[in-house]
Amino acid sequence: MLKKLIILSLAFAPLAAFAQDKLAYINSQEIYYQMPEIGGVESKITAKQEEIRKTLTGLETEYTRKQEEFRADTASLTQSVLLDRQKQLEQLQERYETYAQNSQKELQELSQQLQAPLFEKLQKAIQEVGQEQGYTYIFEKNVAPYISSSAVDASKFVKPKLGIK
Repeated sequence: MLKKLIILSLAFAPLAAFAQDKLAYINSQEIYYQMPEIGGVESKITAKQEEIRKTLTGLETEYTRKQEEFRADTASLTQSVLLDRQKQLEQLQERYETYAQNSQKELQELSQQLQAPLFEKLQKAIQEVGQEQGYTYIFEKNVAPYISSSAVDASKFVKPKLGIK
C-alpha cells in the first residue's frame, strides 16, 4: 500500500507543480493581422505581384504574336528561317518559365523579409507580457487541444504593446 502511495504521489507531483504555474493563451495570427504595419507589408507584396503579372502578360503577348507570325509565314519561308523562328519561340517560352520561377522565389523572399520584423515584434511583445504578468507559459490558442474557461486571454495585454486598439 505504501508503495502505491509513493508511486501515485510521484506521478502527480509534476501535475501539482504545473497547476501552480500561471498560464495564458493568445491567438497570434489574429493579432498579427491587426498590427498597424501589416497594411504596408501587404501593399508592397501586392505591388510586386502586380509587377510580375504585368511582365508575364507581356511575355505571353509577345509569344502569342510570334507564334501567329510563325504560322502565317510557314509556307513562304525557307527551312533554316523556320528553324530559327521555332528556336526563338522556344527561347521565349523558356524565358517565360524562368521568369515565372524566379519571380515566385523573389516574391517569397520579399514576403519573408517584410514579415520577419513583424513576427519579431509580436514575439517580443508576447515575451514582455509574459514577464510583466508573471505567466509561466503563453499558449497558442489554435494549437492547444483544450483551454479552460478560466484561462486568461493574454491578447488584451499584447495588443496595446503593438499599437492595436
